[in-house]
Amino acid sequence: MQGSSAGIQGGADAPGAGKATRRLRMAPKLAYRNLFHDRVSLFVTLIGIVFSVVLLSFQSGIYLGIERTIAAVLDQTKGELWVVPIGTKSVDDPSLLPGREKYAVLSVAGVDSVETLSMGFARWRKQNGGATTVLLVGSDWNAGGLKPWNVVQGSVDELAAPKAVAVDQTYFKDLDVDSLGDPAEINGMTVKVAAITNKIRSFTTMPYIFTTLGRAQILLGAQKEQGSYNLVRLTENADVETVQKDIQARLPDAEVLTRETFRSRSINYWLFHTAAGSGLIAGTALAVIVGIVIVAQTLYASTKDHLNEFATLRALGASAGYIIQVILLQALFSAIVGYALGMTLTLGIFKLAENTTLNVVMTPGLAALLFATTIGMCMLAAISAIFKVIRIDPAGVFSR
Repeated sequence: MQGSSAGIQGGADAPGAGKATRRLRMAPKLAYRNLFHDRVSLFVTLIGIVFSVVLLSFQSGIYLGIERTIAAVLDQTKGELWVVPIGTKSVDDPSLLPGREKYAVLSVAGVDSVETLSMGFARWRKQNGGATTVLLVGSDWNAGGLKPWNVVQGSVDELAAPKAVAVDQTYFKDLDVDSLGDPAEINGMTVKVAAITNKIRSFTTMPYIFTTLGRAQILLGAQKEQGSYNLVRLTENADVETVQKDIQARLPDAEVLTRETFRSRSINYWLFHTAAGSGLIAGTALAVIVGIVIVAQTLYASTKDHLNEFATLRALGASAGYIIQVILLQALFSAIVGYALGMTLTLGIFKLAENTTLNVVMTPGLAALLFATTIGMCMLAAISAIFKVIRIDPAGVFSR
């Protein structure tokens, strides 16, 4: 602080422009020295920021992961419209349609094709004993329906073989399988693993099991014409809203939704009508509050310890704006260092979670948003220190 005072004092006789430039150069130097003078306080500040960054990143990453997991099935389809049972809350909440909706939809002008998707909960009996609940998915992908993606072993074509199913390697332990050809039972019928996918997760933690449409209908006890959803693809120049209304008029016992509407409904149901969304919001709020409190406390303590020096600067002609600039720069330095450490730790945690059932996602856009949030959080925390500084009486320096 003594060097800083001398810098400002020496610039008192310089021209106005030179004085302003010198002050601008001195502000970052003074902020740096104040911040790193007390290493213990700096360590506490960085711990608070790192904790906030990690928690914010984790909560945001989980949110994006949940959103992508819930919408994974919808995002892999190409139909503009979905015919679903009335009251369906989410794509992971399937029930069977009455049947023969496909032919009613095909009779509507503007419809190019309709594919049946059969989904339902089933009992998977493990080869070494025990059972678990799975979400069985059946479709005719050769005709444009949903097919397993991210296949890493075997192939989709091999699912046409008798008793063949596809499982995801994320759920090997839950399903008691570990390789192609492993046997199991679904609802009392023998099946075998013919394809293995990677990172197809279910938000409900129930494994997706993919197979052909006909086999899924048999395993779920559905009739031949019966499915859970109908995927509707339109002709090139068809008006989506008009076709949707026409189909709805022909199917009073079902709902006709655009893919975007069904996607939003599925995400909103799990995030805002269950405890999952409340937990994410509470965790995010906690991260911001903890970060602001810790940074504010440290900056306030640092400012209080240097009140005499700040008063000296004011007495030598430094403006309140200059002092405020120093404090904001301290907050900015803290934010940058804390964010760098926190994001490094976050990426390491996300790497460890890659092969688990927990789907966490980090994107460049989210990283930039978190950086801006961290800076804003630290700037907000600096307010308490700024209020303390602007009340300094420069005359107090000469009374000591």
